[in-house]
Amino acid sequence: MTEIMLIRHGETEWNVAEVFRGRIDIELNETGVKQAELLAAHLSEIKIEAIYSSPLKRALKTAEIIARYHKLDVNTTPGLLDLDYGKWQGLAHQEVKDKYKELYATWLDHPEQVRMPEGESLNDVRERAMGVVNDIIARHRGTVVLVSHRVVNKVLICALLGLDNSHFWRIKQDTCGTTIFTYERGQFILTKHNDTSYLKPLGKTPLNDF
Repeated sequence: MTEIMLIRHGETEWNVAEVFRGRIDIELNETGVKQAELLAAHLSEIKIEAIYSSPLKRALKTAEIIARYHKLDVNTTPGLLDLDYGKWQGLAHQEVKDKYKELYATWLDHPEQVRMPEGESLNDVRERAMGVVNDIIARHRGTVVLVSHRVVNKVLICALLGLDNSHFWRIKQDTCGTTIFTYERGQFILTKHNDTSYLKPLGKTPLNDF
């Protein structure tokens, strides 16, 4: 049996300000570092076989904080990179709503139909991220941590549940939230979703799904 632990990186200032991040390499903010430290302490007693991460700093820093407790190296993979938002990257949420009204409406109603201008589609993300998962289940037994991004994790959760990308907005994962699947006898089973119980000491209300 393989256990896949999908973790979203900690908070950044662009999460708070609702700015589209994508491939722009934003650091964790102070809250994000604290979130990662609380998550790492929560996972410290769990035997983790391997840790994989997006190479972007916000995910990699989260992964490295977890890895310290387990004396593990972090394996970076481009398959876990955030969605390439193309021309939306670095723009505020409201600016995208105003500038790309028609495409933004489709993004909300039919996300599976959208290819970001000069960027990716959800299906592009799904193909590369599932490549990482398939490689992991072929190579590992035990618990494997994947630290990535909101879009990547939402798409992976859909894929592992056998849902298409039209269900993207029906799933939420907060910063430093944990979702767990087991893989056994050829199928993925969801055992926990968006656990943030370990973040209660921060006393913060979760951000919007952005």
